[in-house]
Amino acid sequence: MLLAGAIFFAGVRIARYGDVIAEKTGLGRTWVGSVLVGTTTSLPELTTGISSVTYAAAPDIVMGNVAGACLFNLLLLAVLDLFQRPKPLSSVVYQGHILSAAIGILLASTITVALLVGQRSGALLWVSPYSLLIAAVYFVSMKLGYAHEKRRAVQLFEVLKADEQYGAISSRQAWLYFSFYAAVTVAASIFLPSTAVEVARQTGLGQTIVGTLFVALSTTLPELVVSVSATRSGAIDLAVGNIFGSNIFNFLILALSDFFFVQGPLFVFVAPRHIFSLVSIVAMIAVSIVGLTYRAEKKLFPLAFDSFIIFLIYAANVAALFMF
Repeated sequence: MLLAGAIFFAGVRIARYGDVIAEKTGLGRTWVGSVLVGTTTSLPELTTGISSVTYAAAPDIVMGNVAGACLFNLLLLAVLDLFQRPKPLSSVVYQGHILSAAIGILLASTITVALLVGQRSGALLWVSPYSLLIAAVYFVSMKLGYAHEKRRAVQLFEVLKADEQYGAISSRQAWLYFSFYAAVTVAASIFLPSTAVEVARQTGLGQTIVGTLFVALSTTLPELVVSVSATRSGAIDLAVGNIFGSNIFNFLILALSDFFFVQGPLFVFVAPRHIFSLVSIVAMIAVSIVGLTYRAEKKLFPLAFDSFIIFLIYAANVAALFMF
């Protein structure tokens, strides 16, 4: 709980000082939020992944953390829908998010195949060829996303642009505070894997469930804080883009972790039941794409139909983890 509290505490301030940096540098909240803040809030997943396969020697924790983080991020779409009134979230955000959503499906499907194939996939030194494929897809997707967003960068900046709010804070102070809280986030997340292994041992729940639920919840707290704050301030596209973009980066973490896991291809040492979570991720992204395409004008009670289905899929995945 202390580690999760430290990550949450630092995540709130990362969002604040990232906003200050956007104002002081003139780069805009869109660029700073998507690149600087978005990357920083994903550092817990990265450091947790690498320390899981080195310090804690628990490959199931890194797989569970990545899958769980993606599930929590997608669940955030439904949570953010609660804050969006009166129309559904999917009807007011930019349809271009479908590009990054579809790439997420491609990466999740690649990892599913890697788990199904297992040892038959071979290895390059100790690294799975699927890790190399994931890395290649990630960098190609970043190039496609940059080219796509470049055409509307000016428009998005105009939407998020605001009068100076942080005149009392210098640019140097903003960078120092931002770096400090980023370091706090990384330091706290380093100890999450070993803590999770101990929780799994004492509770008997196993590393798959602990990684997918408890570690992932802790490491996605910064994304939760930033996304909710962005939505409440009217920067809805920033929040949704951060969710889909964070998922893509999370899948890259598996590839990076494979390089540090020298015992062999990472996916050979990961429990097959993570496929439940991967299939749920694909289903949740597919439902969100349906919502972005159909763009319903009304909600079912407090949620749109796509958000309601996302909630159901997430609940079904949690039930499947405990049952099997």
